[in-house]
Amino acid sequence: MTLHALREGDLVAVLAPAGPADPALLPAVEALYARHGLRVRLYPSCRAGFGAGSYLAGDDAARRADLHASLADDEVAALHGLRGGYGCMRLLDGIDSGQVRRAAKLLIGYSDITALHALWCHAGVPSLHAPMPASDLVKPGRGADEAALFSLLRTGLRAGEVLAPALDAQGLRAGGAAEGRLVGGNLSLVAALLGTPWAWPAAGAILFLEDINEELYRVDRLLTQLRLAGVLDAVAGFVLGSFTESTSPQVLLAQMLGRLGKPVLGGWPSGHGTPNRPLPLGLRVRIDAAAGTLEVREDFLPAK
Repeated sequence: MTLHALREGDLVAVLAPAGPADPALLPAVEALYARHGLRVRLYPSCRAGFGAGSYLAGDDAARRADLHASLADDEVAALHGLRGGYGCMRLLDGIDSGQVRRAAKLLIGYSDITALHALWCHAGVPSLHAPMPASDLVKPGRGADEAALFSLLRTGLRAGEVLAPALDAQGLRAGGAAEGRLVGGNLSLVAALLGTPWAWPAAGAILFLEDINEELYRVDRLLTQLRLAGVLDAVAGFVLGSFTESTSPQVLLAQMLGRLGKPVLGGWPSGHGTPNRPLPLGLRVRIDAAAGTLEVREDFLPAK
């Protein structure tokens, strides 16, 4: 399914399907899109839950209603998660996947938004693992991430285009090349979705993983869960993003993934760290671990 690049004046829906954000940030969020010639509509969840001791941006029904409303509005060109946290999984069994498929709108976000990316993938709609306004883009020092995201939203990617960003030198690199559908996101959410109808399709896929604030034993446990579920054997290769705010898991990743004899392209600049560059999910890519590149094999957001 082909989505299209955003144009001057297009409307972006910003919603909070997971945790609450400080409402004081919202004027800066609105200014963010205006800088790039886009209109923005902040849905009620963006103003819910903060300061009330809640870890959710309003109750499930309200957050889900924002999602359905943004999908139903023909004026909305894309959906952008305000921030992550926790809560998207709670919505999955009440979201109309047929509406997601019919609306075919771009979903943007990362972290807990991984659960919604998985739903979009099952609906056959590509999505974008990318920084979010309240978590990243309105904070100081994120100008390069902002520029990269809004440039991609305007220009898209063409089949055959090769992404070759600067990689973290400490990232794991193993094996050669592989091609498959790029799936995944936050490791904790990828593991949590196992055994549900929204588990990421693993057979022949390229699995992207990143995480934050997970101690080594927890990364071990999550990867072991993926191994025991057959995911690590089923995928064709791996892209590894940032693993931040805890002990580096690079040795553990080498032990658990490097031994599989599959391409591992580590140090990719996506995830909770900085930089956090946009990465399209749900479409075919080819990774070359030796060259440090990812080639897009399908058009993503071509110009209208």
